[in-house]
Amino acid sequence: MSDITMKFDIPVPMRDGTVLMADVAWPAGDGPFPVLVERTPYDKNYRSTSNFETIDALLAGFILVRQDTRGSGKSEGEWMPWKYEREDGYDTIAWAAALPKSNGKVGTFGGSYMGSTQWSSAIANAPELRAMAPMVTFCDPENGLMFRGGAVELGLNTWWGLMNALPHLVHNYPPETAFPKMMQALGDFETLKEKFWELPAAAQPFFVDIGMPDVGVARALEDRSTMDDSRVDRHYENLTVPSLNIAGWYDVFQQGSLDNYVGMRAQGATTRLIVGPWSHTSFAGATLGEVGEVNFGLGMLAPGGEQISKINFDWYDHWLRDNPATDAHESGVLIFVMGANKWRAEADWPLARAITTPLYLDEANALSWDAPVSTEAGSTYVYDPADPVITRGGNLVMGSDYPAGPFDQRIAEAREDVLVFTTAPLEQDVEITGRISATLFAATDGPSTDWVVRLCEVDSEGVSRNIVDGITRVSTEAGRVDEVTIDLWSTSILIKAGHRLRAHVTSSNFPRWDRNLNTGAPENEGTTIRVAHQRILHDAAHPSRIDLQIIPA
Repeated sequence: MSDITMKFDIPVPMRDGTVLMADVAWPAGDGPFPVLVERTPYDKNYRSTSNFETIDALLAGFILVRQDTRGSGKSEGEWMPWKYEREDGYDTIAWAAALPKSNGKVGTFGGSYMGSTQWSSAIANAPELRAMAPMVTFCDPENGLMFRGGAVELGLNTWWGLMNALPHLVHNYPPETAFPKMMQALGDFETLKEKFWELPAAAQPFFVDIGMPDVGVARALEDRSTMDDSRVDRHYENLTVPSLNIAGWYDVFQQGSLDNYVGMRAQGATTRLIVGPWSHTSFAGATLGEVGEVNFGLGMLAPGGEQISKINFDWYDHWLRDNPATDAHESGVLIFVMGANKWRAEADWPLARAITTPLYLDEANALSWDAPVSTEAGSTYVYDPADPVITRGGNLVMGSDYPAGPFDQRIAEAREDVLVFTTAPLEQDVEITGRISATLFAATDGPSTDWVVRLCEVDSEGVSRNIVDGITRVSTEAGRVDEVTIDLWSTSILIKAGHRLRAHVTSSNFPRWDRNLNTGAPENEGTTIRVAHQRILHDAAHPSRIDLQIIPA
């Protein structure tokens, strides 16, 4: 252990002369060793990661590099999320490959923003990058990072922007300016619940006041092309780096992680996918297997019976040390089936044997496996943006006031602006594994509104807990019936015999997503609220439904 060497604040010059700072740790011995790189905006001095501990990597024989991204920590330059990560990633990978005792092969690690910096280095075609392991990472900023179904990811945008403002204020302003701005940001954090209600939703004045950028929503509404800085999904055809993708069923970037696997697989690249019942932060913080209100058992912490760290090191050993390939280095999938609470290996995602099976909204608040036969069935409700349905659980990261995961939804179900449709008790176990979507035949009395659909499981005690949900923002004509598709993302869950499935149809999930004001005004301009009268048709000519992916018994 005494032979381990660590050096701090090593300057790494970028192509434009900006200097980024990195910490480097070398394992004992003469090497050569492969190099693992993490690029973070959250301060490189925080040395713990969801993948593995620093000491684990050193004992496994890897040189470990942690770098502050541009404009963060001790690195020079402008802090602007996503903007510089491709070029800076390329230059950093080349620098890391040339470190003393390096074998010239570099792998990357980390989750969320640090997962995105991995994809950025790969998109930049850094030649020394031989393998990556992005965790809980998005692929499309319009599907879960900045927007979802056209709505603003308000909860993530506001919480993340304020969280990042605190350290970056110190970096970007002199002390006499930074301190009052930090006090203002701390005050905004204390009143976060109130801040969500401020309008315009996507041009929150407190971000302008403290002089810090949000996650990218404000820039995107001014210039949609800025989203390409964070985009992965339109670059797969140029990517060949083997990727180990780790995702959570209740993660805010769940579908992005799955889509990254699918996109790379379609190009013939070697890629693996592991999906557990985790939220964005429960890899390291799960308490005895609990996520939300559900205990999935201690097995959730060890995919396929192995620790995350061992899975990562096995992955790197082949690609970075030329150790013989095993099954762990072939494309494939390992998923945790909730309800059964078991890990299962699959050849690919989505599962080829899954059968698309509709569940129809029917009369008398029923959710039926049979198509409706009525000629005039429909439901109505009134949506008031001043009194939206409040977020409880789901695929989110919004701070401690809004925890992620499955939670009791009966408070929402008691509201008059939430339509509720429920199946009869299931006669046998039903496994749902795959991507779920909803189709609504819907009308409103204004120029714009939102349609939100949620799928829940109702247990034998009558407790209804969320599985997946989604939103679609529409522009329309008053009274026109539109066929609207809502992407509910993916899951893998066994619904046991005697339990029921339940669908919600409503028009808000706030503050996770911003409120549609029903006026058609842009998200960065609207301040006037209008009440909307909503109508959902579910008759034979308008078969509103949820399409499930059912796995044959």
